[in-house]
Amino acid sequence: MPGSDEGRLPIRGNPMAGLAEAAQLARDYVCQAKAANTIRAYAADWRHFTAWCHAQDLPPAPAAPETIALYLSGLASTAKVSTLTRRVSAISQAHQLGSHASPTRDVRVRAVMAGIRRVKGTGQEGKKPILTADLRRMCEHLAEGPQGARDRAMLLLGFAGAFRRSELVALDIDDLAFGAEGLVVSIRRSKVDQEGQGRKVGIPCGLHPQTCPVGAVEAWLGLLDRSRAPVFRSVDRHGHIGGGRLSDRAVALVVKRAAANAGLSPAELSGHSLRAGLATAAAAAGVGERAIMAQTGHRSLTTLRKYIREGSLFLENAAGAVGL
Repeated sequence: MPGSDEGRLPIRGNPMAGLAEAAQLARDYVCQAKAANTIRAYAADWRHFTAWCHAQDLPPAPAAPETIALYLSGLASTAKVSTLTRRVSAISQAHQLGSHASPTRDVRVRAVMAGIRRVKGTGQEGKKPILTADLRRMCEHLAEGPQGARDRAMLLLGFAGAFRRSELVALDIDDLAFGAEGLVVSIRRSKVDQEGQGRKVGIPCGLHPQTCPVGAVEAWLGLLDRSRAPVFRSVDRHGHIGGGRLSDRAVALVVKRAAANAGLSPAELSGHSLRAGLATAAAAAGVGERAIMAQTGHRSLTTLRKYIREGSLFLENAAGAVGL
């Protein structure tokens, strides 16, 4: 009926203020659509592209396809294919968020990238995996005290769970459940699970006390103030344990320090070497792909098989079966 308020939304206060708040919420949700590391990388890539455009007196947005083709061609001699691919994605995202059509879809840009891939190849020079013997050696040379206890727990849990660095440092004490068979770790969010569906990973007890991940985590938790959530925290040179959460970069620092103390090459290893190491070692031990994927959380067999191929080079090897 005319004049009736039935079916209308109540408006309280300044409606424009409400719209501004909704717009800010929308921007916040857009920022949460991708992982923080991806957002930082895209922002850095966009700054690099815009700086190059300004130096060439070319508009960065909307950019012409020819501009992007020239940009990629100029970087091809020094940048990796993976870096160029990410920069194309960053340029595309920036244009779409600015309500511009993405020029990266143009056939000229795609042709340039195809040519770069053909010339440079797409093989990645990744860090080496940490295998069981390496891990045992690293654990043997850990320092005594809180720092050694934390590093042992981080190395062994990271390896046994094949966790990403971000997953490892995101763990809270409530995410760990001990049982008769070992430890159940709840991963609440990960790189491939941005919507937080979560998954559980079983960590069995080890055969040797020095490399048992369950025992190492229990020993480290025994040193912590349980009123604070993070599992992995800073330890200063005096052995004082902090309360804040470590960054994912700390995992790489722990790996490299332990490798150096054990006489291994720190430059060849990274935080990802723990995850790659479990997949590689499991493949070498004859563990099936499905079981490895259940532990690592990989959703792509193609990605997983990069590790499996390396670990299986001498399993059912054709040359090894002909009696040379």
